[in-house]
Formats: sequence, structure tokens, C-alpha cells
Amino acid sequence: MSIILDHVNYIYGGGTPLERKALDDICLQIPDGQFVGIIGHTGSGKSTLMQHMNGLLKATSGHIYFNGEDIYEKDYDMKKLRSKVGLVFQYPEHQLFEVDVFSDVCFGPKNLGLDKKEVQLRAFDALQKVGLPMDLYYQSPFDLSGGQKRRAAIAGVLAMNPEVLILDEPTAGLDPRGRDEILGQIRQLQRQTHMTVLLVSHSMEDVAEYVDRIIVMNRGAVLYDDEPKEVFAHYKELEKVGLAAPQVTYILHELKKRGLAVDVNATTVQEAADTVCAALRDRRK
Repeated sequence: MSIILDHVNYIYGGGTPLERKALDDICLQIPDGQFVGIIGHTGSGKSTLMQHMNGLLKATSGHIYFNGEDIYEKDYDMKKLRSKVGLVFQYPEHQLFEVDVFSDVCFGPKNLGLDKKEVQLRAFDALQKVGLPMDLYYQSPFDLSGGQKRRAAIAGVLAMNPEVLILDEPTAGLDPRGRDEILGQIRQLQRQTHMTVLLVSHSMEDVAEYVDRIIVMNRGAVLYDDEPKEVFAHYKELEKVGLAAPQVTYILHELKKRGLAVDVNATTVQEAADTVCAALRDRRK
């Protein structure tokens, strides 16, 4: 198991009038190589949960294990953890600060104490993985488009050679094309490297299209944890906590009500198209 959370609780402002339980008895196992979507309304605990996984926040109680080691042990190397569990924040372009993109991507591996050649090789490899054109490598990161900045920021984390990549709303503020390009590149990267990826998102369409498993957070607790089809089968319950299923779920349920024998468990646009076409063929027979 890559990451295990064992009865993790976290309280903001403990002992003050603003005290609030942000994580409530979280028990999760994230195996190696899985693509996991984390969804929930604002304030549900998604980002707080992610920041625990690479040690930015420490649980009020409970334990977190990475590759079998308790990260809260006295002598545990937290710097090593953060190089292995990479976190890309929402609006990651705010993390860019060097004079050019290549220097920015070199920053993380350089801090690991690697020699110059290894640092540059890692940076070059990471930029290739995110699909950033070579003619942009020595441009100022502030001259890039929004989508290009996201790619550069993700490359900066990838250059650390993480085993786990956590992406907190990586497509926030991007247009549909930019969103699809970023997520498509991440999915391709995950398949090629078998890296564990955790994607925090508000978009039901995004998680339905790309992830293998969905964890639904509500009021700091895990509401659902299953494959997309099973989670979105509870679309009415999701609505009660301020969420929804992908649009195709509602369309397919409506078509079924009108007598078309479609599979209402389809979650992606392609799956929906396939089941509608199959139902129409059957009707014509």
C-alpha cells in the first residue's frame, strides 16, 4: 500500500471559539498506481485531506503511513516524504518564481542536493512529460498562457520524481480546451508511469472521465468511496450534500423514463453515446 490513513482527525483552531473539526475519523488506503478523484463541496475537507498526505498538516489524532512507515514517527524524514508525495496547489502558477521555466523546474531537484547534470536531466524529462513546447523552456513563466503555466508548475513537481502526485483543482479557471489538455496529459502520464494520482476537483465530468475511484468528502468525513459508476448511482444523495452526477447521468435517466433501454450507469460521454446508439439499434430491430 502506498498511503494508509488510520482514524485521522484534524481540528482547526483547537481550544478556541473558532474550533472546527475539519477531518472526522478518516480511514483510507490508496494503493500504488491508482488514479483517485476526491470530490466534495467547498469546506468538505478535500484540500485539508490532501495536505495531510504529504505532511503539510499534522493530524490532531490518528496515523498516516507511507510505504509502511508512520510519517509521525519522531525520526521520520518529512523532506523525503514531500519529494515522494508531490502536491500541486490550486492555481499552481502562483508557485512559479524563477526567471525562466527551465530554472523553475530545476528548483526542486536542486534542493535535493543532486548534481547539476541530474537536475537538468530531470527538468528536461519533466517538461517533456507535461507536453510543454521546447521553445518555451527559457521564456519567463509569467509570459505563458494559463494552461502552459499549469504544465510548468506540474513539471516542477514531477522533476522531484514523486511516487504520488496530488493535484488540487489543477484546471480551475481554465477554458474547456485547456482543462481537457491538462487532464488528458495527466491521464497519459499516469498510465505510462503507473504513478499514483489523486485529483481534487469540483467537476463531476472530469472525475467521471479520468479516474478509477472516487472518494466523496462531506463535512470532513468520507461519504462514498467506490468506482465512479457506483458513486454516481447515488446521484440523488449527492444532490443532498451540494454535489451532482455528470450531466450524462441525468440525460440517461430521463431517456430511460421515456422508454429507451439505456444503461443509466454510464458515466462518460463516450459510454453514454455507446449505450444510446445500442438502445436505438435494438429499437429498430
